[in-house]
Amino acid sequence: MEREKQLEKYLRLRIEERGGVCQKFVSPGQDGVPDRVIVMPGGRVYFVELKTQAGKLSRIQKYQLKRLCNLHQICSVIYGKGGVKAFLRDVDDGVVSSWVYDSDGSSRSLQEELDGI
Repeated sequence: MEREKQLEKYLRLRIEERGGVCQKFVSPGQDGVPDRVIVMPGGRVYFVELKTQAGKLSRIQKYQLKRLCNLHQICSVIYGKGGVKAFLRDVDDGVVSSWVYDSDGSSRSLQEELDGI
């Protein structure tokens, strides 16, 4: 099974190939912020939380994602390498929205994941 660090490297390299930057997001005093901030040509910005195929969002991660979504930011949760590939397809097509990208390559609304927060 892949590790989260391997997924982060894979995502970063693929984003850089597309002319974007994929920066580690660290915010002292703000636990649970998304792992990465992706900035693409044309001003597109995405907040991304990466998880292994078996990973789960913590309550504080859900809270932080919901907070960013409420500010009309595009946030995505990506599970596994298949999820990264699905996210990259949407980046290439210019149709990234606040989605969960599952390891099987499917996607669904992030709101489902954040309900109850």
